[in-house]
Amino acid sequence: MDWKKYSFVIRAKNRKRILLALLKPKTPSQLAEELGLSLPHVSRALKELEAEGLVECLTPEEKVGRIYRRTQVGEEVVRALEGEG
Repeated sequence: MDWKKYSFVIRAKNRKRILLALLKPKTPSQLAEELGLSLPHVSRALKELEAEGLVECLTPEEKVGRIYRRTQVGEEVVRALEGEG
């Protein structure tokens, strides 16, 4: 478990909510609608999570409707978050 990554996620409410919401691959628009967040907030959080290796874009060549999913590291962080009770 990478505790620096865990700390990175819990320091920002939107990063945590988005990582937890990625139960299956989703677009930023789907996440924004599901979580009641603005699209710019979701996009920024996804970029931050991607830079840390917690999520990956499955369709990087697309300009609109990119699809994101958790990486293995992201899954480990989610398991730790869910263990918080």
